[in-house]
Amino acid sequence: MGELKEREDGAPWRNFYGRRNGKTLRPVQEKMLAELLPKLAPEGVAWAENPGRKEVDFKSMVKGAKAAWLEIGFGGGEHLVAMAKANPDVAIIGCEPFINGVAMCLYAHENAGIANARIHAGDAREIFDVAADGAFERIFVNYPDPWPKSRHHKRRFIGANNLPQLSRVCAIGGRLHIATDIPDYVRHSMEAIAAFPEFRWTAEHPEDWRQPWTDWPSTRYEQKALREGRQPHYLTFVREPVVA
Repeated sequence: MGELKEREDGAPWRNFYGRRNGKTLRPVQEKMLAELLPKLAPEGVAWAENPGRKEVDFKSMVKGAKAAWLEIGFGGGEHLVAMAKANPDVAIIGCEPFINGVAMCLYAHENAGIANARIHAGDAREIFDVAADGAFERIFVNYPDPWPKSRHHKRRFIGANNLPQLSRVCAIGGRLHIATDIPDYVRHSMEAIAAFPEFRWTAEHPEDWRQPWTDWPSTRYEQKALREGRQPHYLTFVREPVVA
């Protein structure tokens, strides 16, 4: 076997599907990425500063935080910033590899005046690498890339490749939230999660997954989906102990 490839920052090479860059950033966005992002990046996640992948305590990153929550793929940061503002006693950790989305989030963060959000401009698997078992009480996967072609379904974030780690880092009694407007992604997620008995779907009636969570801040993407006639789905799974 050949040697495992490494990135410039020393991280091992991993398959990554999706965009990392979009339109040319404006000067103010470049400035925020250069000056603000380093202050908000969760310490110990970047490979360059933690090549041994020592465990990181995410809750301790925010003084006095009672819990840590994780948002995977926060897009432009609307949900992340709203949740952080509404829950100042929670450390909100967000990860997003699309740098244009990170720049949007930084701008929203500055306008909101919050202090309890940390932003990782990279792959969620790098969070998994260093998170302790049960590190997060709530995990959000909002409108993930649907990868609609059948041959690309293995790229979907909710799947056999990532569910073992999602299960590991979700606290017992914690919740995994998935929002999507793609019916096939709902079916795919239900089938994939069914193989993990530690996740229990909480829905008892159709309205339980048709209505948003009580603290859900609607995003621009969701409003676009509604205008175009697509029904959002809100899936909640509780992490339960598995009896051997």
